[in-house]
Amino acid sequence: MTTGGPGSPGLPGEPGAAVPVCPRHPDRESYVRCQRCGRPTCPECQREAPVGVQCVDCVAQARREAPAVRTALGGRARGGRPVVTLTLIGACVVMYVLQVVSQDAVTNLLAFYPPVAESQPWRYLTSAFLHSPGGVLPLHLLFNMYVLYLTGPALEQLLGRGRFLALYLVSAFGGSVAFQLVWALTGGPASLAVGASGAVFGSFGALLVVQRRMQVPVGQIGVVLAINLVLSFVLPGIAWEAHLGGLATGAAVAALLVRAPRRPALQVVGVAAVAAVWLVLAVVASLAGP
Repeated sequence: MTTGGPGSPGLPGEPGAAVPVCPRHPDRESYVRCQRCGRPTCPECQREAPVGVQCVDCVAQARREAPAVRTALGGRARGGRPVVTLTLIGACVVMYVLQVVSQDAVTNLLAFYPPVAESQPWRYLTSAFLHSPGGVLPLHLLFNMYVLYLTGPALEQLLGRGRFLALYLVSAFGGSVAFQLVWALTGGPASLAVGASGAVFGSFGALLVVQRRMQVPVGQIGVVLAINLVLSFVLPGIAWEAHLGGLATGAAVAALLVRAPRRPALQVVGVAAVAAVWLVLAVVASLAGP
């Protein structure tokens, strides 16, 4: 057995012993040590562990090193709120308020208008965050956001946040291009188009594909979709072209995603290919337009 020589830290409480302090808060004494790294950790930096406590740095490192849990369709399994869905809803609400406050100046700047789509391409997507005013109640906004809240969380959980956002935006783009294409081919008068309906119908189409893939009955969602499709053609002032374009896009993107759930590179290529097809059709519509 050996003993410490002069200057050794000694035991706590002995003369000359070094006082252990928290590495993150050097001004705080701490005689509790992390069970993983052994460093002192103050009460603020302590986290309960299966045995004893761990410091916040070790907890964060363990979280980074833990393998990601994936859903059956390749999405990263996450608990909590559907962040992307709620963000999209919040963005639409904020944009609607800006539309009203600006007395439609925002609408005129961001709504989709086929004759200027080539020179102002942002309208293909920004129009999906705008909605028509509805008097006392903004029915257009409320209906679209209600449907998005019904379909979005399930898709976001199964596909993952990034995949769901890509599906939503590409569906919105497809809806705008479909509206432009029909305008170009029919030679009818141009009008402003607003609404998240193309993207929402894309969510409808994606959910049908996902449920079929997972062998879940599609009766209920199929009935809701059928009713909305009928209303698209019956009610006046409805951009049925955008609805069909978004529906087809969402179904196509979802079909690509669910067939390669563990191959993210292939998924990126597939989604990009769908977007590229609509991009070519947008160019064709611009050239063929009146």
